[in-house]
Amino acid sequence: MPRERLSVVVTRRLPEAVETRLSELFNVRLREDDAPMTREELTAAVRDADILVPTLNDTIDAGLLARAGDKLKLIANYGAGIDHIDIATARQRGILVSNTPGVLTDDTADMTMALILAVTRRLPEGMAVMQKGDWAGWAPTAFLGGRVGGRRLGILGMGRIGQAVARRAAVFGMQVHYHNRKRVHAAIEEDLQATYWESLDQMVARMDVISINCPSTPSTFHLMNARRLKLMKPSAVIVNTSRGEVIDENALTRMIRAGEIAGAGLDVYEHGTAVNPRLRQLPNVVLLPHMGSATIEGRIEMGEKVIINIKTFADGHRPPDQVVPAML
Repeated sequence: MPRERLSVVVTRRLPEAVETRLSELFNVRLREDDAPMTREELTAAVRDADILVPTLNDTIDAGLLARAGDKLKLIANYGAGIDHIDIATARQRGILVSNTPGVLTDDTADMTMALILAVTRRLPEGMAVMQKGDWAGWAPTAFLGGRVGGRRLGILGMGRIGQAVARRAAVFGMQVHYHNRKRVHAAIEEDLQATYWESLDQMVARMDVISINCPSTPSTFHLMNARRLKLMKPSAVIVNTSRGEVIDENALTRMIRAGEIAGAGLDVYEHGTAVNPRLRQLPNVVLLPHMGSATIEGRIEMGEKVIINIKTFADGHRPPDQVVPAML
């Protein structure tokens, strides 16, 4: 007798190639539209599924997991971040959790450099003039930005993405500095020509560009708070392609409006889609709709990791990207 295929519920639309492969391998229920599931729909999903494939928009908290049926055995997250999942409660209920680390490193690092260039070279201001048809021609003093070569880049979080940012920044002639929970190996520092700062305060005060590349944890919440933002040079800019909660968004908005910080490039926000409206009004702030991982190659690779995690679990083995206590 052939073994019954596992039931899989996917909470959002995924690239067509990923959905096709999931349908070939499993008894899968795909999302018909691209709207996030409601709480009621998520509740039904965790009751009915053997495996749930959520995204960062889905809050998988203790209350939801308490309503899960006995069938649910794996949460195969589509994404590397897991702060929207109550890992401790899942483990208590015997539910494994996996994610998709590593596949978005280059995409996110590329977007970090794009934001650095966009802010320092005032690209959105130039685009706005062109789109309005207001350009009157070249002028020696128009849209003067600054070159990135020679600037000091301070990377907050020297993991995979931070290191990828460092390599790109070096090509542009930037001086690479970093602060990390733990100092990286000397060989990595030498390869990246990166200078370690044990004191985040001291690094922040001396950098021309700050790049946020650390995960969201209780210890990184508002790591760039009002006091620390005050340490930045008035000519410095800050870029965030990691997690919005790392920066106190209201404090950042106040300081940019007051001219205490030269500008910002943000792909993530403290309160999700509820972006501070005063932040949107600032010409020296570049805002993107969480596009850091938005390449077709990256999204397909994420799906492939999800499929491997599910298939390995279905074969009776531990998913290769299982979230274990050491990762928490």
